[in-house]
Amino acid sequence: MTEKDCGHHVEDERHNLQRRLITALIVFVTLILFTILLIFLILRPTKPHFILQDATVYAFNTSTPFNFLTTNIQITIASRNPNDKIGIYYDRLDVYATYRGQQVTLPTLMPQTYQGHKDVSIWSPFVYGNNVPIAPYLGNEISQDIIFGTILLNVRIDGRVRWKVGNFISSKYHLDVNCPAYVGIGGKFLGNSVVVGKYQLVQSCNVDV
Repeated sequence: MTEKDCGHHVEDERHNLQRRLITALIVFVTLILFTILLIFLILRPTKPHFILQDATVYAFNTSTPFNFLTTNIQITIASRNPNDKIGIYYDRLDVYATYRGQQVTLPTLMPQTYQGHKDVSIWSPFVYGNNVPIAPYLGNEISQDIIFGTILLNVRIDGRVRWKVGNFISSKYHLDVNCPAYVGIGGKFLGNSVVVGKYQLVQSCNVDV
């Protein structure tokens, strides 16, 4: 065997070794990912349960003829993790209010939270909007609702969550929460603030993940 043939033989062995190492690494990583996915599917994470506990409307005022709406609402909302072995990371939670499909407050960012197995988290943020433009027909709808003494608001949460199984943390999933709140209109006072309406009823929310 010539020196040139020996050089080719050594180079071929080196390439074969590299291919075997790369193949082994790919198989190893694939097995790990498959195992994690299998565990994740077996445990089958259940989406969190959200409950609207309280909504106090301090301002819900329209200005005419410009069709602007000013709102100031404090809500209390609770979330429960129903899973036995899966934790939930709430990476981002934006809460806001809508009226008849139109957003009428700015989104309020709630703090990031980790929720362990069967844990419950409670938030009480304010959501508000100053002179928010609304569709012309909504001004009439609001006037009618005030006459009847009840306003239907929807408290919405738009967020991102991750699941934690052991040391494995999933990628981010979109969270959409919708909580209806029938608020009775009244001329009450709380401290120095006028309370337009107060809603107190444990109401389950619709949750999509």
